[in-house]
Amino acid sequence: MTKNTAAQVHHVTHPLVQHKLTLMRNKDASSTTFRTLLGELAALMAYEITRDMPTQLVEIETPLEKMKSPMIDGKKLVFASILRAGNGMLDGLLRVVPNARVGHVGLYRDPQTLQAVEYYYKMPADMAERDVIAVDPMLATGHSAVAAIDKLKAAGPRSIKFLCLLAAPEGICTLHAAHPDVPIYTAAIDRELNDHGYILPGLGDAGDRIFGTK
Repeated sequence: MTKNTAAQVHHVTHPLVQHKLTLMRNKDASSTTFRTLLGELAALMAYEITRDMPTQLVEIETPLEKMKSPMIDGKKLVFASILRAGNGMLDGLLRVVPNARVGHVGLYRDPQTLQAVEYYYKMPADMAERDVIAVDPMLATGHSAVAAIDKLKAAGPRSIKFLCLLAAPEGICTLHAAHPDVPIYTAAIDRELNDHGYILPGLGDAGDRIFGTK
């Protein structure tokens, strides 16, 4: 990674995040355990990725007096889930930001070319003044993330961030080359990709582990 690329990557190193991620990596973790940990991790990371959300002072009245206090400014946040594995993070994110809107981008990876193929796209209306967080547990080759963000940018949102659990250096470079303005938030930057485009050491196929499929 170049220095400029690294500046756009936010590595969330909080001990609770790292602890839960270690439990998720274990090959013996059941689908139930994996899903539970993923929701908890997503909630913890939601605090980090929303740290710079704009606020405005509004006047309220406490039981004792009136005061001005901060509230989140502007339109609702949008969590854009990159199907199917992104859905595993939604419950945790929505626990922290329950009023957020949810959109979906359906992509699958061609096993021969490793390129992303779109099959579904649905976002809330009025995207122009919304902030979008694209969500996918894995940033491997980066092709799915790039394709999803291409579609999201066409809708003209106010800003876009990308949230994942694991990122490979190759995926970070691919995403940064295509969308240098999109910051990446991840719990881990792993070593490399294998010949099949899986992250090493990784945690396997996140979708299969979430939904108990192979």
